[in-house]
Amino acid sequence: MTIKKTVFILATCFMTYSGIIKADGNPFFTEFKTEFGVPPFDKIKLEHYEPAFHKGIEEQNENIRKIVENKKTPTFENTIVALDNSDPILSRVSAIFFNMADAETTDELTQLSMKIAPVLSEHSDNIYLNKELFKKIDLIYKQKKALKLTTEQERLLDETYKSFVRSGANLNAEKQTQLRYVNKELSTLGITFSNNVLNENNAFKLFVDKKEDLVGLPEWFCQSAAEEAKADGKEGQWLFTLHNASRLPFLQYAENRALREKIYNAYINRGNNNDKNDNKKIITQIVTLRLEKAKLLGFDCYSNFVLDNTMAKNSATVMSFLSNLWSYSLPKAKSEAAELQTLMDKDGKNQKLAAWDWWFYTEKLRKEKYNLDEEEIKPYFKLENVREGAFAVANKLYGVTLTPLKNIPVYNPDVEVFEVKDADGSHLGVFYVDYFPRAGKSGGAWMSNYREQQGNTRPLVCNVGSFTKPIGDTPSLLTLDEVETLFHEFGHALHGLLTKCNYAGISGTNVARDFVELPSQVMEHWATEPEVLKMYAKHYQTGESMPDSIINKLLRQKTFNQGFMTTELLAAAILDMNLHNLTDTKDLDVLAYEKEAMDKLNLIPEIAPRYRTTYFNHIIGGYAAGYYSYLWANVLDSDAFQAFKEHGIFDQHTASLFRSNILEKGNSEDPMVLYKKFRGAEPKLDAMLKDRGMKE
Repeated sequence: MTIKKTVFILATCFMTYSGIIKADGNPFFTEFKTEFGVPPFDKIKLEHYEPAFHKGIEEQNENIRKIVENKKTPTFENTIVALDNSDPILSRVSAIFFNMADAETTDELTQLSMKIAPVLSEHSDNIYLNKELFKKIDLIYKQKKALKLTTEQERLLDETYKSFVRSGANLNAEKQTQLRYVNKELSTLGITFSNNVLNENNAFKLFVDKKEDLVGLPEWFCQSAAEEAKADGKEGQWLFTLHNASRLPFLQYAENRALREKIYNAYINRGNNNDKNDNKKIITQIVTLRLEKAKLLGFDCYSNFVLDNTMAKNSATVMSFLSNLWSYSLPKAKSEAAELQTLMDKDGKNQKLAAWDWWFYTEKLRKEKYNLDEEEIKPYFKLENVREGAFAVANKLYGVTLTPLKNIPVYNPDVEVFEVKDADGSHLGVFYVDYFPRAGKSGGAWMSNYREQQGNTRPLVCNVGSFTKPIGDTPSLLTLDEVETLFHEFGHALHGLLTKCNYAGISGTNVARDFVELPSQVMEHWATEPEVLKMYAKHYQTGESMPDSIINKLLRQKTFNQGFMTTELLAAAILDMNLHNLTDTKDLDVLAYEKEAMDKLNLIPEIAPRYRTTYFNHIIGGYAAGYYSYLWANVLDSDAFQAFKEHGIFDQHTASLFRSNILEKGNSEDPMVLYKKFRGAEPKLDAMLKDRGMKE
């Protein structure tokens, strides 16, 4: 549930490309000549990417050269705006390539990622370390008070200046050389780490050949596993994998405890099997290089370097915030564990609750306490209906409509495309959805852009997920968690689609990491509101709306298992911070350090961090010293939704305030200023604690 972006603010690079770049036939070399300017996926081929990257670098080099050699006095327009607009080709190819590397990867794309990463790293460094370019930016920055810039223009100037300083523009030549080396090394290590996790996901296959080992598993799930086994050449067996849509139902329902243990341990030991996909050495190198980079730039640790550019500002603030939440979550998790142990004791097997038992007995306890299980609600959560529910919420809040587009090129048959229009019928953007798991797709869910919004150029936004697949004649029926994930990612999409900024560098979701999750997480609240459930939760066979009896059960169990969910998330956030709070990585053993950190927290053995060090992709893909952002933004989203609850969940005035101050503004102002313009005050922690069942 993340934002995935590849952002380059690029400048002069004096490298050359030995290949011959031919304009003919390469779709990246010009603006896409398609309806709405969408990517021509039907024409894009593997061989187009590398020449396009190099052509994009050449184009930007020329544009930056013009900025640097311009004899006129440096101005906001001829320097800052020119820099923001300097990379048309590179923006096009980067947006497509890096999305494909996550959603539709191949060995060839992975190899090209490894090849192009150091080239882009060098190119980026050549920009930020360009003395003549920085002199012009510095001159404009020092004169900003006299320039009479708009709020948005001043923000772009501040962010541009800060990006250069944070990238080493003020360092001496020796330190800049050292920084170049660190950046180049990091550029490929992250790709290797993530690829290893993907390989581990795809490599694990739990084949079951005895029907008695399926006891407890729902019929639809067994049918799906049988189809997966058949596709893998083992007809007559059942195949279970580490993808969420397979692993989690198995842990929830399988009576066979030994097999639950097997799939659980395979999941939490990804990247930790001392084989070709092992990530222990790689993450150690990454953490060490990040620390070296932070120290070069004048910070004691990497977390303080990262957080200097966020709402939180520093590690001490984040650690205090997380510690405070931990004091609420751990006691609740221990209480939940005791309840599960009591339930387990009733089975008479004289066994102690273990981590691989948690989902299984939680599902039993849910049924016992609330007379509700996942199988009772799934028939009402047909994927297409859930999606239409999210669209209907956006329509009632903001007046936007989403209409299916046919004959738009896509990269996979699973992908669907929609045109997004405002209430007045004006075009807002194009929205792609890609919802089902496959071997070439990274796990989890995310939002990204194929084109950023800028002025009159409207965005092209995508949501990618790994939801339960259709089985035979049965459509995709989502779990409640998947429903909330779909709403979450659509919230990110609205942030990208409704933005109204003049400059690409600060539009849409280009905001502080601990602010970016507000639009997505606030959207989750609507998913289970009774009024909204009545709009979209229709039984896939009968078409009947979800009855009040089930809705009431859903509402009653809303805080159920929140101790576990908050604690595993907090544990991962604290682990992330601890790794990046290090001021010395000599002799670092990441797994020993992880254990020590969790022991200090008194984390109970029945719960592991949501992500362990060797497969913690978030801290590779942009959330380093930033995984706390989900909880930080949870304070914002709970407080924000309270405003809707106070006035009505579809109150037009409240919706207008949220749209105009949050969704449309991008990074055009300080995030807390924007939040207070919407809410009238800074957020309070109370609503979040209440939502998680930790406070009355």
